[in-house]
Amino acid sequence: MKKYLVVALGLAFAFLAITALIEAKPTTKAPIYSSIQNYSPYYIEKRFGGLEIRNKEDKEFMEKPNNMQVFHHFESLEKAWGQKHLKIIGDELIINDNNNTLIKKLPISTSVDKNFIHTYFGI
Repeated sequence: MKKYLVVALGLAFAFLAITALIEAKPTTKAPIYSSIQNYSPYYIEKRFGGLEIRNKEDKEFMEKPNNMQVFHHFESLEKAWGQKHLKIIGDELIINDNNNTLIKKLPISTSVDKNFIHTYFGI
C-alpha cells in the first residue's frame, strides 16, 4: 500500500506542475508583434526579486504580479493599450500616440498577422 501511495503522490504532483506550467505560458505571437512591441509603452524587466511590468512613459508605474500571472497581466495591459492606439485601415496597421497623432504605418502582409491583431488586440 505504501508503494502505491508514493507513486500516486508523485503522479499528482507531476500533474499539478504540468498544469501550472501550461496556464502560465504566454500567448504565441505573430511576426508583426515584434514591430508593434517597439511602440508599446509596457515592457517586462527582470529583477532579483522576480519579473516586473514597467512603463516607458511613466517611470513611477511598476506592477509586480506573481510569476504565474505576469505574462497574462502584461498581455491585458498591452491589449488595453492596443485598443486605444491601434487601428486597421485596409491592409495597414496605424499606430497612434496618446494625442492620437500618427507614429507609424505597418503593412499587414499575411493573414496570420491580421488574425493575430484581431484576436490579440481585439480590433
